[in-house]
Amino acid sequence: MQDKIIIKGAREHNLKNINLELPRNKMVVFTGLSGSGKSSLAFDTIFAEGQRRYIESLSAYARQFLGRLDKPDVDEIEGLSPAISIDQKAHSSNPRSTVATITEIYDYLRVLFARAGVPYCPICGTEIRRMTLEGIVDAIVALAAPEGPPAGEAGKIKKELVILAPTIRGRKGEYYQLLYDFLSAGFREARVDGEFKSLRERMTMARYKQHTIELVVDRMTAGIDLTDKDNRLRLSEAVEAALKHGNDVVTGVSGDQEVSFSAKFSCPRDNFSFPDIEPRLFSFNSPYGACPECHGLGTEDIWSERICKVCLGKRLRPESLSVLMEGKNITEVTSISVEDSYEFFGRLDKKLKDKARDISETPLREIRNRLKFMIDVGLGYLTLDRKAGTLSGGESQRIRLASQIGSRLVGTLYILDEPTIGLHQKDNAKLIKTLHDLRDLGNTIIVVEHDEETIRSADYLVDIGPAAGIHGGKIVAEGPIPEIFKDKKQKSLTLDYLRGDESIKAPAKRRPIKLPGDFIKLRGVSQNNLKNLNLDIPLRHLVAVTGVSGSGKSTLVYDVLYKAVANRFNHANYKEGAYKSILGLEYINRVINVDQGAIGRTPRSNPATYIGAWTHIRDLFASTEDARVRGWKPGRFSFNVRGGRCENCEGHGYLSIEMHFLPTVYVTCDTCHGKRFDRETLEVEYHRKNIYEVLKMTVEEAVGFFKDIPWLHEKLQILEDVGLGYLELGQSATTLSGGEAQRIKLSAELGKRDTRRTLYLLDEPTTGLHFDDVKKLLEVLQKLVDRGNTVVVIEHNLDVIKSADWVFDLGPEGGSKGGEIVAKGTPEDIVRTKGSFTGEYLRKVLK
Repeated sequence: MQDKIIIKGAREHNLKNINLELPRNKMVVFTGLSGSGKSSLAFDTIFAEGQRRYIESLSAYARQFLGRLDKPDVDEIEGLSPAISIDQKAHSSNPRSTVATITEIYDYLRVLFARAGVPYCPICGTEIRRMTLEGIVDAIVALAAPEGPPAGEAGKIKKELVILAPTIRGRKGEYYQLLYDFLSAGFREARVDGEFKSLRERMTMARYKQHTIELVVDRMTAGIDLTDKDNRLRLSEAVEAALKHGNDVVTGVSGDQEVSFSAKFSCPRDNFSFPDIEPRLFSFNSPYGACPECHGLGTEDIWSERICKVCLGKRLRPESLSVLMEGKNITEVTSISVEDSYEFFGRLDKKLKDKARDISETPLREIRNRLKFMIDVGLGYLTLDRKAGTLSGGESQRIRLASQIGSRLVGTLYILDEPTIGLHQKDNAKLIKTLHDLRDLGNTIIVVEHDEETIRSADYLVDIGPAAGIHGGKIVAEGPIPEIFKDKKQKSLTLDYLRGDESIKAPAKRRPIKLPGDFIKLRGVSQNNLKNLNLDIPLRHLVAVTGVSGSGKSTLVYDVLYKAVANRFNHANYKEGAYKSILGLEYINRVINVDQGAIGRTPRSNPATYIGAWTHIRDLFASTEDARVRGWKPGRFSFNVRGGRCENCEGHGYLSIEMHFLPTVYVTCDTCHGKRFDRETLEVEYHRKNIYEVLKMTVEEAVGFFKDIPWLHEKLQILEDVGLGYLELGQSATTLSGGEAQRIKLSAELGKRDTRRTLYLLDEPTTGLHFDDVKKLLEVLQKLVDRGNTVVVIEHNLDVIKSADWVFDLGPEGGSKGGEIVAKGTPEDIVRTKGSFTGEYLRKVLK
């Protein structure tokens, strides 16, 4: 197999006919400005072609279930392996998916509990054992002759042995007929409510009182030698008869000792019958194991957050929860963190003996391997029962990465999209080691990344640029690391930052914190893992909330701060996180959560509609002479309503064709040819451009085109200022990344005239941003603060942290070991605080 992946003539999206050779079985980093073409090359070209070739190798029958894949716009790719993409978008929204199910840990857990778990009666808590006939006989021999066989006197019964068959246990009734039937069957005696009575005597039992009736199957007097073959056979037959009449339960009484045994999983005390203990008993996706009330959801219904009143959110039936290992049932095991689970299974592995150890060896090994991989990629704070839908993109990606390492595939091409998102610098080294381990197995790793530490740890660097959009799509620098850093002939903006020629400077002077001043004062915050925190958030400042993954940052900012303020100002109805009091809200007028969610609910939404520019663009077209002559209003230039849009495709520009058992095919509309409007509407032009051509403009082009329209030019200029000049005005919202959507929302806020006294909350706004884009973003955030607003950012990026006025550092670790304020103050204060992991890494960039 050749040692290179050779790409010839890649032209997907904005790529400029790229020719590139990548080393195989190495870690390759693609970097460059946002919108330069990194993802177009990595995902839309290399991965798409690798996936297409693999699917084409399958049978026609298999291909019908896998979808139709178009060939990417590339002349040729040689040396391509089967490709696996691990991006941030593919996490499951299935309410039944959890961390344990995604990683397949839950499958091994179900096997482990089914084969080595110990069942207990859900009613009385008695351990339930299923025994063979021979095993029961041996146990009764040990009961009646404690010293037991081997031989001679040792095998003789010490006190009379009575074999009982429990036929009725704790049930109301007279049972006259039943006792008569037993007498007719040859039985002479029974123990009724604890007293031995002859069946020949008439017994009167209270009809509405609970009774227990046990047939006496055999009495064996003291001195009988149970090592004798005939006596042993007699005992065996008595036990077999007792099991037959006693619903597979037999009781042995010798003197004051009494023991019950079951040939099935049923409680010998109260006759509770256990279902067969199989892996499906522990599956909340199977009717056999799921809670019969909520069907395994754990909530009252699929849309509700109210806990199921029957299973109390545990998702399984009572019998499933009554099988224990080391005193824990399967939901208790999955409710602890990954790190604690790893320790639990380590202890369990040491305690298991003999048969249980042999049975558990394989599932325990697989479980511990997967848990170790998750700890190595910085996810030790997650609980195994965490729902997949609540995971961030970075967490979801690293979980799937851990699963891939567990699969031990060789000769595969892995393509990852910013795996360091959401990861503290403390955990970066672990993730990088994981990527190196994956490479060393014999795989090729392509990582789209902006993190400096990850870039420096790669074997080969490809920098795409020189700018974004139509100004990008070229290879501006490439080569092995660290040689490329020393090669002064290779020049690019990325290399300038990596060599130290360019950098993001810390503010020369920070905004001072005045005491007494205006603060939002939170007291007694104890949501999730937060430990009764008290904090004063300075208003009209840039505030960074930092800390290792899982330390409680999102819980503090969103579950507590945002929901409390939004309920007051936005008339929201959120269930607020746990806190005692919040003061200082009179100093703000509103709160905005600038998240990475989509900017619209439909593919029709686009950057121009979100920032309010599209309305003015339609007004401009309606004000042209051609439009006024025809009597057209701005609505004529909308693709959302009838009038000027193409009715064949309803303004989409494409048609979706249902293929029944084949996947839906999307084809360009043959009426408007993808232009979304009818022919008459397209005849109207503004400065020699029709409405479709304006939609296809990039923001950068539109800034120049509308330079004479001040209000519109200002809005579009802000979009360019936040690094989005490469986006098309009419680009569908569904094609935008989370980071792009977040910056569009920021630009919309900057475009508003009066935004003073607003609290802005952002979660990792540097996601997907190049060093130079981060510099632009910081300028935007500082502008918002200069206007009299407060900006609170959750961030790991050191350039953002060092630019903040005030920092709250949470920790010291993640999960149950976090939730405390480790350090607070200016970035310089954080550096001086011992025990702050953020401070350790911040020290390097503040020099």
